[in-house]
Amino acid sequence: MAAPGSQPSGGGEGQRQLGLPSAPLISAPPSPAADVGIVCSASYRDHITGPWHPECPARVDAVIQGLERAGLLARCRILPPRPATDAELLRCHAPGYLQRVKEDIQAGRDQLSTGDTAISPHSERTARLAAGGVLAAVEAVMEHRVRRAYAVVRPPGHHASAARGMGFCIYNNVAVAARHLQAVHGLEKILVVDWDVHHGNGTQDIFWSDPSVLFFSSHQAPLYPGSGTRQERGEGAGAGTTRNCPLPAGTSGPELVAAWREELLPLAEAFAPDFVLISAGFDSRAGDPLGDFLLQDGDFTALTQLLLTIAADHAQGRLVSALEGGYDLKGLASASVAHVACLLGDSGPR
Repeated sequence: MAAPGSQPSGGGEGQRQLGLPSAPLISAPPSPAADVGIVCSASYRDHITGPWHPECPARVDAVIQGLERAGLLARCRILPPRPATDAELLRCHAPGYLQRVKEDIQAGRDQLSTGDTAISPHSERTARLAAGGVLAAVEAVMEHRVRRAYAVVRPPGHHASAARGMGFCIYNNVAVAARHLQAVHGLEKILVVDWDVHHGNGTQDIFWSDPSVLFFSSHQAPLYPGSGTRQERGEGAGAGTTRNCPLPAGTSGPELVAAWREELLPLAEAFAPDFVLISAGFDSRAGDPLGDFLLQDGDFTALTQLLLTIAADHAQGRLVSALEGGYDLKGLASASVAHVACLLGDSGPR
Protein backbone atom coordinates (compact mmCIF):
# COMPACT_ATOMS: atom_id res chain seq x y z
CA MET A 1 0.00 0.00 0.00
CA ALA A 2 0.97 3.61 -0.28
CA ALA A 3 -0.42 7.02 0.41
CA PRO A 4 -3.66 7.72 -1.45
CA GLY A 5 -3.26 8.30 -5.15
CA SER A 6 -5.58 9.63 -7.80
CA GLN A 7 -6.66 6.36 -9.42
CA PRO A 8 -10.44 6.52 -9.88
CA SER A 9 -11.36 3.24 -8.22
CA GLY A 10 -13.95 3.93 -5.55
CA GLY A 11 -16.05 1.06 -4.21
CA GLY A 12 -19.21 1.66 -6.24
CA GLU A 13 -17.37 2.31 -9.49
CA GLY A 14 -15.21 -0.77 -9.01
CA GLN A 15 -18.30 -2.91 -8.48
CA ARG A 16 -19.95 -1.56 -11.64
CA GLN A 17 -16.83 -2.25 -13.70
CA LEU A 18 -16.62 -5.89 -12.57
CA GLY A 19 -20.35 -6.52 -12.29
CA LEU A 20 -20.00 -7.45 -8.63
CA PRO A 21 -23.12 -7.95 -6.53
CA SER A 22 -24.05 -6.08 -3.40
CA ALA A 23 -25.15 -9.36 -1.77
CA PRO A 24 -22.97 -11.06 0.88
CA LEU A 25 -19.60 -12.11 -0.47
CA ILE A 26 -19.85 -15.77 0.53
CA SER A 27 -22.86 -17.93 -0.27
CA ALA A 28 -21.44 -21.38 -0.98
CA PRO A 29 -21.09 -23.86 1.92
CA PRO A 30 -17.51 -24.62 2.95
CA SER A 31 -15.82 -27.86 2.03
CA PRO A 32 -15.31 -29.88 5.23
CA ALA A 33 -12.07 -31.38 3.93
CA ALA A 34 -10.46 -28.26 2.48
CA ASP A 35 -6.71 -27.79 2.75
CA VAL A 36 -6.99 -24.03 2.35
CA GLY A 37 -9.04 -21.51 4.32
CA ILE A 38 -10.30 -18.20 2.95
CA VAL A 39 -11.16 -15.44 5.41
CA CYS A 40 -13.55 -12.81 4.16
CA SER A 41 -16.65 -10.89 5.13
CA ALA A 42 -19.00 -8.38 3.56
CA SER A 43 -18.22 -6.24 6.63
CA TYR A 44 -14.86 -5.36 5.06
CA ARG A 45 -16.84 -3.04 2.77
CA ASP A 46 -17.72 -0.86 5.78
CA HIS A 47 -14.37 0.96 5.83
CA ILE A 48 -15.22 3.80 3.42
CA THR A 49 -12.28 5.66 1.92
CA GLY A 50 -13.96 7.93 -0.60
CA PRO A 51 -14.97 7.70 -4.27
CA TRP A 52 -11.48 8.09 -5.76
CA HIS A 53 -9.42 6.19 -3.22
CA PRO A 54 -7.47 3.18 -4.56
CA GLU A 55 -7.94 1.17 -1.33
CA CYS A 56 -11.66 0.71 -2.01
CA PRO A 57 -14.31 -1.77 -0.84
CA ALA A 58 -14.44 -3.33 -4.31
CA ARG A 59 -11.02 -4.90 -3.68
CA VAL A 60 -12.41 -7.71 -1.53
CA ASP A 61 -15.26 -8.28 -3.98
CA ALA A 62 -12.76 -8.54 -6.83
CA VAL A 63 -10.73 -11.23 -5.05
CA ILE A 64 -13.71 -13.35 -4.01
CA GLN A 65 -15.37 -13.06 -7.42
CA GLY A 66 -12.09 -14.03 -9.06
CA LEU A 67 -11.78 -17.13 -6.88
CA GLU A 68 -15.41 -18.04 -7.62
CA ARG A 69 -14.97 -17.67 -11.37
CA ALA A 70 -11.85 -19.83 -11.28
CA GLY A 71 -13.67 -22.57 -9.37
CA LEU A 72 -11.31 -22.27 -6.41
CA LEU A 73 -13.57 -20.87 -3.72
CA ALA A 74 -15.70 -24.03 -3.54
CA ARG A 75 -12.52 -26.00 -2.83
CA CYS A 76 -11.68 -23.85 0.20
CA ARG A 77 -13.08 -23.65 3.70
CA ILE A 78 -14.66 -20.25 4.40
CA LEU A 79 -13.39 -18.91 7.73
CA PRO A 80 -15.44 -16.15 9.38
CA PRO A 81 -13.38 -13.32 10.90
CA ARG A 82 -13.79 -11.98 14.40
CA PRO A 83 -12.83 -8.62 15.88
CA ALA A 84 -9.40 -8.45 17.49
CA THR A 85 -9.60 -7.59 21.19
CA ASP A 86 -7.78 -4.77 22.94
CA ALA A 87 -5.44 -7.32 24.52
CA GLU A 88 -4.56 -8.77 21.12
CA LEU A 89 -3.93 -5.37 19.54
CA LEU A 90 -1.90 -4.21 22.54
CA ARG A 91 0.68 -6.90 21.86
CA CYS A 92 1.76 -4.67 18.95
CA HIS A 93 0.18 -1.24 19.46
CA ALA A 94 0.48 1.38 22.19
CA PRO A 95 -2.60 2.03 24.38
CA GLY A 96 -2.54 5.70 23.44
CA TYR A 97 -2.68 4.83 19.76
CA LEU A 98 -5.76 2.65 20.17
CA GLN A 99 -7.41 5.54 21.98
CA ARG A 100 -6.31 8.00 19.28
CA VAL A 101 -7.95 5.91 16.57
CA LYS A 102 -11.24 5.85 18.46
CA GLU A 103 -11.12 9.57 19.19
CA ASP A 104 -10.31 10.52 15.60
CA ILE A 105 -13.27 8.53 14.32
CA GLN A 106 -15.62 9.83 17.00
CA ALA A 107 -14.55 13.36 16.08
CA GLY A 108 -15.67 12.79 12.49
CA ARG A 109 -12.20 13.14 10.97
CA ASP A 110 -11.66 11.81 7.47
CA GLN A 111 -8.01 10.95 8.17
CA LEU A 112 -6.14 9.65 11.18
CA SER A 113 -4.31 12.44 12.98
CA THR A 114 -1.16 10.27 12.98
CA GLY A 115 -0.77 10.34 9.21
CA ASP A 116 -2.41 9.95 5.82
CA THR A 117 -4.87 7.12 6.54
CA ALA A 118 -8.47 7.60 5.39
CA ILE A 119 -11.13 6.82 8.00
CA SER A 120 -14.92 6.80 8.22
CA PRO A 121 -17.44 6.04 10.99
CA HIS A 122 -16.99 2.23 10.86
CA SER A 123 -13.24 2.16 10.19
CA GLU A 124 -12.10 1.19 13.69
CA ARG A 125 -14.54 -1.71 13.84
CA THR A 126 -13.50 -2.85 10.36
CA ALA A 127 -9.81 -2.57 11.22
CA ARG A 128 -10.35 -4.78 14.27
CA LEU A 129 -12.10 -7.26 12.00
CA ALA A 130 -9.14 -7.16 9.60
CA ALA A 131 -6.65 -7.96 12.35
CA GLY A 132 -9.06 -10.53 13.76
CA GLY A 133 -9.48 -12.05 10.32
CA VAL A 134 -5.79 -12.90 10.20
CA LEU A 135 -6.09 -14.25 13.76
CA ALA A 136 -8.97 -16.46 12.60
CA ALA A 137 -6.74 -17.75 9.80
CA VAL A 138 -3.80 -18.64 12.04
CA GLU A 139 -6.12 -20.22 14.60
CA ALA A 140 -7.65 -22.42 11.90
CA VAL A 141 -4.19 -23.57 10.88
CA MET A 142 -3.03 -24.19 14.45
CA GLU A 143 -6.23 -26.15 15.19
CA HIS A 144 -5.70 -28.28 12.03
CA ARG A 145 -8.98 -27.17 10.45
CA VAL A 146 -7.00 -26.11 7.38
CA ARG A 147 -3.36 -26.49 6.40
CA ARG A 148 -2.91 -22.91 5.21
CA ALA A 149 -5.07 -19.86 4.61
CA TYR A 150 -5.48 -16.57 2.74
CA ALA A 151 -7.08 -13.73 4.71
CA VAL A 152 -8.83 -11.39 2.27
CA VAL A 153 -9.07 -8.44 4.65
CA ARG A 154 -9.11 -4.67 4.61
CA PRO A 155 -7.91 -2.17 5.65
CA PRO A 156 -4.38 -3.49 5.10
CA GLY A 157 -1.80 -3.24 7.85
CA HIS A 158 1.91 -3.31 7.08
CA HIS A 159 2.51 0.45 7.35
CA ALA A 160 0.99 0.65 10.86
CA SER A 161 3.62 0.86 13.60
CA ALA A 162 3.13 0.62 17.35
CA ALA A 163 1.93 4.21 17.73
CA ARG A 164 1.12 5.39 14.23
CA GLY A 165 -1.23 4.56 11.39
CA MET A 166 -0.07 5.61 7.94
CA GLY A 167 -0.52 4.74 4.30
CA PHE A 168 -3.79 2.85 4.11
CA CYS A 169 -3.21 1.04 7.41
CA ILE A 170 -4.77 1.31 10.87
CA TYR A 171 -3.71 -1.85 12.76
CA ASN A 172 -0.85 -4.11 11.73
CA ASN A 173 -2.75 -7.29 10.90
CA VAL A 174 0.22 -9.58 10.28
CA ALA A 175 2.19 -8.34 13.29
CA VAL A 176 -0.81 -8.96 15.56
CA ALA A 177 -1.02 -12.51 14.18
CA ALA A 178 2.68 -13.13 14.77
CA ARG A 179 2.42 -12.06 18.41
CA HIS A 180 -0.73 -14.17 18.83
CA LEU A 181 1.08 -17.26 17.59
CA GLN A 182 3.78 -16.68 20.17
CA ALA A 183 1.61 -15.64 23.12
CA VAL A 184 -1.27 -18.08 22.71
CA HIS A 185 0.14 -21.02 20.78
CA GLY A 186 3.68 -20.99 22.18
CA LEU A 187 5.53 -20.79 18.87
CA GLU A 188 9.00 -19.35 19.16
CA LYS A 189 10.08 -18.17 15.72
CA ILE A 190 7.90 -16.50 13.09
CA LEU A 191 8.92 -15.62 9.53
CA VAL A 192 7.12 -12.62 8.03
CA VAL A 193 7.68 -12.13 4.29
CA ASP A 194 6.35 -9.00 2.61
CA TRP A 195 6.07 -8.98 -1.19
CA ASP A 196 4.03 -5.76 -1.43
CA VAL A 197 5.61 -3.24 -3.80
CA HIS A 198 5.89 -0.82 -0.84
CA HIS A 199 8.15 -1.44 2.15
CA GLY A 200 6.40 -2.77 5.26
CA ASN A 201 7.85 -0.12 7.55
CA GLY A 202 5.33 -0.68 10.34
CA THR A 203 6.06 -4.39 10.58
CA GLN A 204 9.77 -3.64 10.55
CA ASP A 205 9.41 -1.12 13.36
CA ILE A 206 7.37 -3.46 15.57
CA PHE A 207 9.94 -6.27 15.33
CA TRP A 208 13.07 -4.11 15.01
CA SER A 209 14.71 -5.37 18.22
CA ASP A 210 13.11 -8.83 18.34
CA PRO A 211 15.20 -11.86 17.34
CA SER A 212 12.14 -14.14 17.41
CA VAL A 213 10.63 -12.65 14.23
CA LEU A 214 12.53 -12.67 10.95
CA PHE A 215 11.12 -9.91 8.74
CA PHE A 216 12.01 -10.00 5.05
CA SER A 217 10.69 -7.38 2.63
CA SER A 218 11.21 -7.09 -1.10
CA HIS A 219 9.92 -3.79 -2.48
CA GLN A 220 10.42 -1.05 -5.04
CA ALA A 221 12.90 1.69 -4.15
CA PRO A 222 12.64 4.59 -4.20
CA LEU A 223 8.93 4.56 -3.37
CA TYR A 224 6.59 5.35 -0.48
CA PRO A 225 7.26 5.31 2.46
CA GLY A 226 10.97 5.80 1.74
CA SER A 227 12.29 3.18 4.19
CA GLY A 228 13.63 -0.33 3.63
CA THR A 229 17.29 0.10 2.74
CA ARG A 230 19.69 -2.81 3.00
CA GLN A 231 21.34 -1.06 5.93
CA GLU A 232 18.16 -1.41 8.00
CA ARG A 233 18.80 -4.75 9.73
CA GLY A 234 17.42 -4.38 13.24
CA GLU A 235 19.25 -3.59 16.43
CA GLY A 236 20.14 -5.05 19.80
CA ALA A 237 19.04 -8.66 20.14
CA GLY A 238 17.19 -8.27 16.85
CA ALA A 239 20.22 -7.23 14.82
CA GLY A 240 20.15 -9.26 11.60
CA THR A 241 16.52 -10.42 11.80
CA THR A 242 15.29 -7.52 9.69
CA ARG A 243 16.30 -7.94 6.05
CA ASN A 244 15.34 -5.73 3.14
CA CYS A 245 15.62 -6.37 -0.57
CA PRO A 246 14.98 -3.03 -2.32
CA LEU A 247 14.76 -3.25 -6.11
CA PRO A 248 14.28 -0.62 -8.83
CA ALA A 249 11.16 0.20 -10.80
CA GLY A 250 10.80 -2.18 -13.72
CA THR A 251 11.91 -5.26 -11.76
CA SER A 252 10.46 -8.39 -13.38
CA GLY A 253 9.18 -11.52 -11.70
CA PRO A 254 12.17 -13.70 -12.61
CA GLU A 255 14.50 -11.04 -11.19
CA LEU A 256 12.55 -10.93 -7.93
CA VAL A 257 12.38 -14.72 -7.65
CA ALA A 258 16.14 -14.91 -8.20
CA ALA A 259 16.71 -12.33 -5.45
CA TRP A 260 14.54 -14.35 -3.07
CA ARG A 261 16.46 -17.53 -3.85
CA GLU A 262 19.76 -15.78 -3.19
CA GLU A 263 18.74 -13.85 -0.09
CA LEU A 264 15.60 -15.24 1.56
CA LEU A 265 16.19 -18.98 1.29
CA PRO A 266 19.51 -18.99 3.21
CA LEU A 267 18.04 -16.73 5.89
CA ALA A 268 15.01 -18.97 6.32
CA GLU A 269 17.17 -22.09 6.42
CA ALA A 270 19.26 -20.64 9.24
CA PHE A 271 16.25 -19.19 11.10
CA ALA A 272 14.06 -22.32 10.83
CA PRO A 273 10.68 -20.65 11.48
CA ASP A 274 7.77 -22.31 13.26
CA PHE A 275 5.20 -20.45 11.11
CA VAL A 276 5.26 -18.46 7.87
CA LEU A 277 3.19 -15.28 7.47
CA ILE A 278 2.92 -13.40 4.17
CA SER A 279 2.09 -9.74 3.75
CA ALA A 280 0.61 -10.41 0.33
CA GLY A 281 0.55 -7.12 -1.54
CA PHE A 282 -0.44 -7.62 -5.17
CA ASP A 283 0.49 -4.06 -6.12
CA SER A 284 3.80 -5.59 -7.20
CA ARG A 285 1.93 -6.99 -10.21
CA ALA A 286 2.42 -5.34 -13.60
CA GLY A 287 -0.19 -2.69 -14.31
CA ASP A 288 -0.87 -1.64 -10.74
CA PRO A 289 -1.44 2.13 -10.52
CA LEU A 290 0.70 2.53 -7.37
CA GLY A 291 3.78 0.54 -8.31
CA ASP A 292 6.17 -0.10 -11.16
CA PHE A 293 7.17 -3.73 -10.73
CA LEU A 294 6.38 -6.06 -13.63
CA LEU A 295 5.31 -9.29 -11.91
CA GLN A 296 2.85 -11.54 -13.74
CA ASP A 297 0.43 -14.00 -12.17
CA GLY A 298 2.83 -16.89 -12.63
CA ASP A 299 5.46 -15.03 -10.63
CA PHE A 300 3.14 -15.03 -7.60
CA THR A 301 2.87 -18.79 -8.09
CA ALA A 302 6.66 -19.02 -7.94
CA LEU A 303 6.90 -16.83 -4.82
CA THR A 304 4.15 -18.84 -3.13
CA GLN A 305 5.93 -22.08 -4.01
CA LEU A 306 9.12 -20.85 -2.36
CA LEU A 307 7.28 -19.99 0.83
CA LEU A 308 5.39 -23.28 0.84
CA THR A 309 8.74 -25.04 0.63
CA ILE A 310 10.07 -23.06 3.59
CA ALA A 311 6.92 -23.83 5.55
CA ALA A 312 7.13 -27.55 4.68
CA ASP A 313 10.81 -27.77 5.59
CA HIS A 314 10.62 -25.95 8.92
CA ALA A 315 7.08 -25.07 10.04
CA GLN A 316 5.04 -28.26 9.55
CA GLY A 317 3.56 -26.61 6.47
CA ARG A 318 1.92 -23.84 8.50
CA LEU A 319 1.42 -20.71 6.38
CA VAL A 320 -1.05 -17.82 6.28
CA SER A 321 -1.15 -14.93 3.82
CA ALA A 322 -2.95 -11.63 4.42
CA LEU A 323 -4.00 -9.20 1.73
CA GLU A 324 -2.07 -5.93 1.75
CA GLY A 325 -1.91 -3.85 -1.45
CA GLY A 326 -3.21 -4.41 -4.97
CA TYR A 327 -5.22 -1.65 -6.64
CA ASP A 328 -5.84 -2.76 -10.22
CA LEU A 329 -8.97 -4.80 -9.55
CA LYS A 330 -8.62 -7.27 -12.42
CA GLY A 331 -4.93 -7.75 -11.68
CA LEU A 332 -5.60 -8.20 -7.97
CA ALA A 333 -8.18 -10.88 -8.75
CA SER A 334 -6.02 -12.82 -11.20
CA ALA A 335 -2.92 -12.70 -9.00
CA SER A 336 -4.98 -13.89 -6.02
CA VAL A 337 -6.25 -16.78 -8.14
CA ALA A 338 -2.67 -17.78 -8.92
CA HIS A 339 -1.75 -17.54 -5.24
CA VAL A 340 -4.69 -19.62 -4.01
CA ALA A 341 -4.26 -22.22 -6.77
CA CYS A 342 -0.72 -22.74 -5.53
CA LEU A 343 -1.89 -22.92 -1.90
CA LEU A 344 -4.35 -25.63 -3.00
CA GLY A 345 -1.50 -27.63 -4.49
CA ASP A 346 -2.39 -27.11 -8.13
CA SER A 347 1.29 -26.26 -8.62
CA GLY A 348 4.29 -26.49 -6.39
CA PRO A 349 4.79 -28.50 -3.18
CA ARG A 350 1.93 -29.65 -0.98
